[in-house]
Amino acid sequence: MLSTEQLKEFGERGYVVVPGVVARNVVAKANKRIDELIAANPPAQGQVGHHFYFPAAADEPELLETLMDSAFGYAEALTGPGLLETPQQVQVALNIPPFSHRPGRPHIDAAISEPTPGFTPNSFTLLAGVFVTDQLRENSGNLWVWPGTHRTHAEYFRERGIEMYCAYPDIELPEPEQVTARAGDLLLAHYLLGHNIGGNYESDTTRRMLYYRVSGRGHAEGPERILTEPWYEYGPVRALI
Repeated sequence: MLSTEQLKEFGERGYVVVPGVVARNVVAKANKRIDELIAANPPAQGQVGHHFYFPAAADEPELLETLMDSAFGYAEALTGPGLLETPQQVQVALNIPPFSHRPGRPHIDAAISEPTPGFTPNSFTLLAGVFVTDQLRENSGNLWVWPGTHRTHAEYFRERGIEMYCAYPDIELPEPEQVTARAGDLLLAHYLLGHNIGGNYESDTTRRMLYYRVSGRGHAEGPERILTEPWYEYGPVRALI
């Protein structure tokens, strides 16, 4: 379901945006459910910037459908059919304007900010993100990414050891990019891709994203492997690089 060019782009840059994956009616149902979550537990009065909800996927069929209806097949195109597990959790990520912010550096999704002896990496295989609102220009709540850092992070852990695992590995950074897309588009990003939250001051709309942290079958048996072998769960990508 992904072209050879898209697989190569993922391998080189660490992420790819696939347009028009999720149907409008599916996005509309997700938007309605997000409205309900916000009404039940709204952000604090006057809050701007990021605000998250982390419901169990099994309790949120309208939110899980945005991934499983059609997007999951695109994710499996990176790893091979039948090799990914259904995620256990959904992240509803809001970015409320006006939020004047520029991230200083990226992170990977790790539970610790500094290396901790004996800590087992809480890694996964890939991040899937469904755009619920349009983000057609920069500084509209966009996700920031640092292309190629999935490869630099892997090199860092191979050279320094997985005991250096943390959210902020000390690597040399390229110039960041802001991800722009339309509602219904799909983001697929490698676990090791550096990313962060951007500002929302060029828009008067609260940015809405759905994120799913997806693991390959058997990933939990060796969660450290993706740190040093970034393609061991990505057969179709590995074949091209």
